[in-house]
Amino acid sequence: MTAQNFTVPTDRPWYKTYQEHGLEFDFSLPSNINSLVDVFEQAFAEHGDKIAFTCMDVSLTYRDVDNYSRQIAAYLQSLGLVKGDKVAVMMPNILQYPITMVGIVRAGLTLVNVNPLYTPHELEHQLNDSEAKALFIVENFAQTFEKVANKGQVKHVIVATLGDMLGFKGFIVNAVVRHVKKMVPSWNIPGHVSFKEALNQVPASAYNRPQLSLDDIAVLQYTGGTTGVAKGAMLTHANLASNVEQSMPFVGKIFPEKDLSGKYIAVALPLYHIFSFMACGLLGMKMGFSQLLITNPRDFKAVCKDYAKYRPAFFPAVNTLFNGLVHDEGFRSLDHSNLKLSLGGGMSVLSDTAKAWERLTGNYIIEGYGLSETSPVLTLNPPEGYTGKIGIPIPATDIKLLDNDGNEVAMGEPGEICAKGPQVMPGYWNRPDETAKVMTADGYFRTGDIGVMDDKGFIKIVDRKKDMILVSGFNVYPNEVEDVMTGHPKILECGVIGVPDEHSGEVPKIFVVKKDPSLTVEEVRAWAKENLTGYKRPKYIEFISELPKSNVGKILRKDLRKLEESK
Repeated sequence: MTAQNFTVPTDRPWYKTYQEHGLEFDFSLPSNINSLVDVFEQAFAEHGDKIAFTCMDVSLTYRDVDNYSRQIAAYLQSLGLVKGDKVAVMMPNILQYPITMVGIVRAGLTLVNVNPLYTPHELEHQLNDSEAKALFIVENFAQTFEKVANKGQVKHVIVATLGDMLGFKGFIVNAVVRHVKKMVPSWNIPGHVSFKEALNQVPASAYNRPQLSLDDIAVLQYTGGTTGVAKGAMLTHANLASNVEQSMPFVGKIFPEKDLSGKYIAVALPLYHIFSFMACGLLGMKMGFSQLLITNPRDFKAVCKDYAKYRPAFFPAVNTLFNGLVHDEGFRSLDHSNLKLSLGGGMSVLSDTAKAWERLTGNYIIEGYGLSETSPVLTLNPPEGYTGKIGIPIPATDIKLLDNDGNEVAMGEPGEICAKGPQVMPGYWNRPDETAKVMTADGYFRTGDIGVMDDKGFIKIVDRKKDMILVSGFNVYPNEVEDVMTGHPKILECGVIGVPDEHSGEVPKIFVVKKDPSLTVEEVRAWAKENLTGYKRPKYIEFISELPKSNVGKILRKDLRKLEESK
């Protein structure tokens, strides 16, 4: 791992900014951390009886998570799974997620995070591509798995209910979810095991601590690709453990105290998303925060109730959530005096949102930037106010802005943001060709984003190189949507672009050339609903007689964008 020993030259423009803010420039991973298991065990030893996670008013201490995750790890080992085997987890923010996530890593296995809202088509790809051998899934989504035609190597399915860890209250929650809200479609998965069975089947004492190294893969984090097929970014133990340590100087400025017990992080972003996984899950445990798991962030009423009760000190979110809450009457009436850090990521925080948030809460939004491939944090703003920029590179991270020929651009000129550091993935799972496309000859990762750097090292994103559409912090790749949509028997071809949207930042719009003149907008919508998860579905549909193409027949999305702008 060359990146681990890599030092950033001190002539970089942000070196002075570090000195001004009293931030540590140098970084090395503590010698007592040889894998994420060490990070978890140190957190359990240090924070013991403090509250680690709270969900639906039920709390688990760090000691509880230690014991339960050990039980899950022992169970997974009893199935004959060995180091390097993949285990997929398809869960929203509930207490079972951290237990399962830590259990998988402790067993020496590789976690594959799966978005619970995936369609059978999307889930099938991810299970097959990752070669997952086991799957943890919440019953609400069990039907999705049942509908997957080719289940690949999945031999073990563990089905959880929302109420599993909630004691007596769990019975009520499950009854309401199943029978009142009708949120669990009927399903049948032969040979499945319930989460409670898995938890209680093997005693924690049977757990066998694996021999892990920093170079072992801890997580496969799936991200779309230019080809439209989701690829698994291989995040090693070193990548993730480094990113936790690299973020500490910035977050530690706001929370210098040793004991953070009872201070809550509002975990409204799903933990399967890399931003939340790192900034809440891993960093939160390391620092000893209590984490408030919000299962459905769209239910503002429930969010406000939790917010009022637990008064979070740390709130990581994306622009759409900040913006939605600022305009919500219930949220506006709450007491925000406990809030110390609002962290924006996943998509750009718009200045109007940032101003409105600061006016309401008295707390400014600090923006950061990163990608699945970089575990994710690459840059953060020092804690002093909203800047409209994505910040400066975090410790041990070097960033260069390159032009199309791979040369560094002059200060203040736009170029592709390319990064090197211990948090950058070694590559994509089983895709050396795709890995080669995103790495420069000297080992910098090409982000595909175009930025400008000022003389203090602050970076502003000005454009995206790729055609990717960013919907509320989630990447949508036009190729994938086009690929799925052309599967409709009445669609000849289509082109997808992002168009501005006040709620989500951007939404997909599809231009469709009909194969059958009887095709209607409703039929296009229904096909999208069946085959694509919500945020990937085209919000706008336009029929067009032909698509603009290059001389080799490639759809020219930039011309579709021009067409859209000319209206």
